Amino acid sequence: MLDYESLKLIWWLLVGVLLVGFAIMDGHDMGVGTLLPFVGKDDTERRVVINTVGPHWDGNQVWFITGGGAIFAAWPLVYATAFSGFYWAMLAVLWALFFRPVGFDYRSKISNPTWRKTWDWGLFVGGAVPPLIFGVAFGNLFQGVPFSFDDHLVSTYSGSFWALLNPFALLCGVVSTAMITFHGAIYLVHRTQGEIQWRALRAAGFFGGLMVLSFVAAGVWLWMGIPGYVIQSAVEGGALPNPLAKTVVREAGAWFANYRAYPATLLLPALGIVGVFAAQALARSGRSMAAFWASALAIVGVIGTAGAALFPFIMPSSLDPRASLTVWDSVSSRLTLNIMLWATLIFMPIIILYTSWAYRVMGGKVTAAYVRENSHSAY
Repeated sequence: MLDYESLKLIWWLLVGVLLVGFAIMDGHDMGVGTLLPFVGKDDTERRVVINTVGPHWDGNQVWFITGGGAIFAAWPLVYATAFSGFYWAMLAVLWALFFRPVGFDYRSKISNPTWRKTWDWGLFVGGAVPPLIFGVAFGNLFQGVPFSFDDHLVSTYSGSFWALLNPFALLCGVVSTAMITFHGAIYLVHRTQGEIQWRALRAAGFFGGLMVLSFVAAGVWLWMGIPGYVIQSAVEGGALPNPLAKTVVREAGAWFANYRAYPATLLLPALGIVGVFAAQALARSGRSMAAFWASALAIVGVIGTAGAALFPFIMPSSLDPRASLTVWDSVSSRLTLNIMLWATLIFMPIIILYTSWAYRVMGGKVTAAYVRENSHSAY
């Protein structure tokens, strides 16, 4: 059995991998949904767009479910505090996601223009709202979340849903939405042709540029206007978790301390920017599969940038800084983390192999001719 400190670090990395996997795999589905009403100009074109992700979107939800389950099991205090504090935000995500299964499965069952157009916008909501809310949540983490613990480690949240929608958090929401929509546009370039592909290329140009500009703007804002958190007391990585047994202060520029201490981490924001330009160039040159992976690397860079800046904090508290939840003091027991690690090592490769096989079998270009020939069975 691995030592407790190592398990804490491993699970910080694994939760990060699950978040990145969700953003890449379910992200391109959401990006396609966001672009659906705009890149498809008539019913046939919109069915082409839907059929690029129709066979896979529900399987990609595994990353979302697994990520939530991993947070619940590995970081129970984070799960309890975040899902109570961000309750209405999480409900907004859930309500938006309701449009996806019904929209994909029933949108084309009735040949009625009003019915189909309504579900097109429903799929837009299901694709655009979740990444916006997730980005807003990350933006609030950097500013600190208003919660505290009593002596029994029962959390109390003192904020509101509307307080989450502050300017910096909304900027982070723009980063997240642009990133996911850009990823979806690159995927459409890979799976379509003709006019739809051309419109997807234009969308990739716009949202890629928006992603880079908002990402840089968020970094500058963080550097100039938002103090970070620093643990001043000694950290015992192998100790039993107790979030109140530390001293935390806020300092200007503290969110960049890890980048100063470990210069190699600067590769992460560089990857987030270079990956966008590489994906755009590859897509324009016809190398759409390489463009998709370049876009995926850009996602790794953006999410990795946030994770490296926050470390070791997971959920800082603006109300009581010492109650801030970190990698060291918000985790489950050593036995739980170890059992979960072995389960992950067994099942994650199976999920990856099955997903790869499914995309290989059901890959290729989706065309208008295919939709017409399979009008009663296609999405």
